[in-house]
Amino acid sequence: MSTLDSLNLTRIPADDEALRAEVRAFLSEAMRDVPAHIRAKSWSGYDPAFSRELGRRGWLGITLPEAYGGGGRNAFTRFVLVEEFLNFGAPVGSHWIADRQSGPLILKYGTEAQKQFYLPPICRGESFFCIGMSEPNSGSDLASVKTRATKTDKGWSLSGQKIWTTNAHHCHYMIALVRTSGEAQDRHKGLSQVIVDLSLPGVTVRPITDLSGDSHFCEVFFDNVQLQDDALIGAEGQGWEQVTAELAFERSGPERLYSSIVLFDEWLAFIRTPQGRTNEAVRLAGKITSQLAPLRAMSVAITEKLTRGESPVVEAALVKDLGTGVEQFIPAAIADDLFSRESQDIPLELLHTLNYVTQVAPSYSLRGGTRDILRGMIARGLGLR
Repeated sequence: MSTLDSLNLTRIPADDEALRAEVRAFLSEAMRDVPAHIRAKSWSGYDPAFSRELGRRGWLGITLPEAYGGGGRNAFTRFVLVEEFLNFGAPVGSHWIADRQSGPLILKYGTEAQKQFYLPPICRGESFFCIGMSEPNSGSDLASVKTRATKTDKGWSLSGQKIWTTNAHHCHYMIALVRTSGEAQDRHKGLSQVIVDLSLPGVTVRPITDLSGDSHFCEVFFDNVQLQDDALIGAEGQGWEQVTAELAFERSGPERLYSSIVLFDEWLAFIRTPQGRTNEAVRLAGKITSQLAPLRAMSVAITEKLTRGESPVVEAALVKDLGTGVEQFIPAAIADDLFSRESQDIPLELLHTLNYVTQVAPSYSLRGGTRDILRGMIARGLGLR
């Protein structure tokens, strides 16, 4: 009996695992000459040509039905793909949101016309989406959104503002959580989701420069943007139910474990050298690995729930919270190790990579839901509040 069997852990099915070798062979060649500090930007890396190549290989929309251009595979197949993309530091940011959550959301709640229109170009790596959830002055209180879509005789008139919208300046569409009835104090009632063409008049996208000098976060303004009737996705007033289901896709995947993995691998390569190896570094490597392994097993188990059509909201929140902790621990621990050494012994590229990851790591516990919000969700799910 294998260790996995004895522990009763969820396994990635052999048919899905078989894809890994092909993906690794492609990425080994594609990423061969890309330095680590660039690869460390993986899921914020914008490269439309790379996304189109993944689409050509059938590796985008892998869980979507073949009728819409997808692969007709399951969430385990996508887990294998995403795990390899992140481990190699592939630039997946352009198609990331569309593939991970916008496509599945449209498949689940969209009309047949919406599926036919939006899903095929997502699968080809030609259509990029961003998330319209967070708003200024709302903190992590997602239910207090004030952006409003008002019904008109031509469709909807959209006004308001979204913030921390990753890659909005590079995207074609946003799926936005908006208020279609009631007021902010009504909380979950009266919320809906709409698909916004970001090229429409009245849409203004302003990138926000972060500590690392990148500008993948944006603020987006809507000034009486005129949407057609078919901009509404799902049922009016059911936006809260839909968006919580969407967040399960956002919070449960390998990206909540591997944001610092390129740095970790670069450091591991260093401590395998004679000048880099110390007993303390080896112990630290074991500590980090021993934290990543069970979290990966948990993420795989959640993937199994997704394949059964479940919406593991609490479980996903737990993995995201714990995974973020490890992701933020990695650069801090590696910095402690490296800065205890003589500087001339440390590879410059490793320091460059550490510098970038250290600067962006604080955002790990903000994106996808802040730590306090996630822990509140977990507590409610466990009946503790």
